[in-house]
Amino acid sequence: MKTLIEIHALQNFAPSNLNRDDTGAPKDALFGGTRRARFSSQSSKRAVRQHFTGLVEQNALAFDDVAVRTKRILDPLTKSLVAKGRIETEVSEKVRLALSAVELALKDDGKTEYLLFLGQREVSSIADIIDEKWDSIAASATAPTEGNKPGKAKKQAAQNAEPELKKALSNVFNGGKAVDVALFGRMLTDMPEKNQNAACQVAHAISTHTVEREFDFYTAVDDLKPEDTAGADMMGTVEFNSACFYRYAVVDWDKLVTNLQGDTELATKGLRAFVEGFVVAEPSGKQNTFAAHNPPEFIAVSVRRNTAPRNLANAFETAVFAKKGESLTRKSAEKLAQKAKVLQSAFGGGAETFVLNLVEAELDGYGIVVPTLKEILDRTILAVQE
Repeated sequence: MKTLIEIHALQNFAPSNLNRDDTGAPKDALFGGTRRARFSSQSSKRAVRQHFTGLVEQNALAFDDVAVRTKRILDPLTKSLVAKGRIETEVSEKVRLALSAVELALKDDGKTEYLLFLGQREVSSIADIIDEKWDSIAASATAPTEGNKPGKAKKQAAQNAEPELKKALSNVFNGGKAVDVALFGRMLTDMPEKNQNAACQVAHAISTHTVEREFDFYTAVDDLKPEDTAGADMMGTVEFNSACFYRYAVVDWDKLVTNLQGDTELATKGLRAFVEGFVVAEPSGKQNTFAAHNPPEFIAVSVRRNTAPRNLANAFETAVFAKKGESLTRKSAEKLAQKAKVLQSAFGGGAETFVLNLVEAELDGYGIVVPTLKEILDRTILAVQE
């Protein structure tokens, strides 16, 4: 029986520029025929992964429960191998030859060709294998023929590698039971068989209402400028907006457990961390300038079985308009609840929904209202385990 955990959040941000496009302007999109504020799913997932880092520091997650995304895989491997007693000046070449066995090339600057998303357990295992096969790596490795194209050179290097080394390293790339790899998935270009499909999908956040860009004109003055000198020493503009965002994510529980190699305890811990992180973490763009730290004031988490996911963005296809004295977030929450009930009536499916309703919206029986985020998390985990 397929189990989905869906998160719906309404978050009204004060003036801000949370996620910029290539011109420095806040991202936006056309939806329902009007311009909406937007921030990307990538920025949301990045914020959640940073939240996971905080949980590791608080010992709520273990260091090995998360992943690292980097081109600088040589750095942690060097650190680990030196700690095992290997000479630092020899490590770089050993790592280069070892990784070439699985067609992962290091460039002259020591970086990989693209970002690798690896669990910490995978990184540790790679270091262990290189240490274990240290002598045979040098003996069996053959440099690629000069003049070969990069792709051909990588394949040649892999063919020349010791079979046992290649097999051992290939077996390492299994996701490492890293919560963020299990949730968000990954693609390894040179080892497509080691790709991992995501257990989680995150939508781009969009405003429930129409927005217009605004501009802040700023000036700065040189503190050491003579007092009799007039004028600013720097000036410019920063674009921003203010918007009530609808945010949505869905987690496939069974896929999460599968990605974590059947470890339901870790999957439970990871699910709780993700739901909490999705709610409380926020994109960090221009926050030193705007300090728009505004938590969601309406959250609904549904545990649904044997039914397709339901993004409720169409509740806002017609842009919400708040009259003078009305709460934009409250009106948005009421439209969201109404849309959820209409879809439930039409398509059915078992569901338990837990709602944090700080805007006191009229929900007309939608969900079970609870007073705290902690209770939403507790009830969600219990519902998943039923």
